[in-house]
Amino acid sequence: MKLILTTDVEGLGGPGDIVEVKDGYGRNYLLPRRFAIPATKGAEKQVQTIRRAQQARAIRGLDHAKEVKAAIEKVAPVKLVAKAAPGTGKLFGSVTSTDIVSAVKAAGGPVLDKRTVELPGHIKTTGKHQVNVRLHPDVTVAIKLEVTAG
Repeated sequence: MKLILTTDVEGLGGPGDIVEVKDGYGRNYLLPRRFAIPATKGAEKQVQTIRRAQQARAIRGLDHAKEVKAAIEKVAPVKLVAKAAPGTGKLFGSVTSTDIVSAVKAAGGPVLDKRTVELPGHIKTTGKHQVNVRLHPDVTVAIKLEVTAG
């Protein structure tokens, strides 16, 4: 079965790669989880769009990673408003990496890939937390996150 990957799949490839996999693996794992789409003529045109989006978010080397780190450090601390129980400070749900990426962008920081955010566990309370973002194998930045009830 010929498929086009939409996300990184360990041991198989990255977004936009056209791969040949066994039928069962494609039908039962890759397609239902939206890790891939069937390789048709129209879908192959989408490969260019997927690759452009990936390149826009990608860190292009150690120097670029250091620039992004400096930009993130300028906006610290990042404030995030979440729904919480009155009086207790417990959140309804938890803070996700997507929430953190959106908060960094709203604070004037760079656009990040949510897969680079390393959560220290589940953030389920208001207050101050620290989250790491791995921009490059050699560059990691700690984001001070302030979660408030809203």
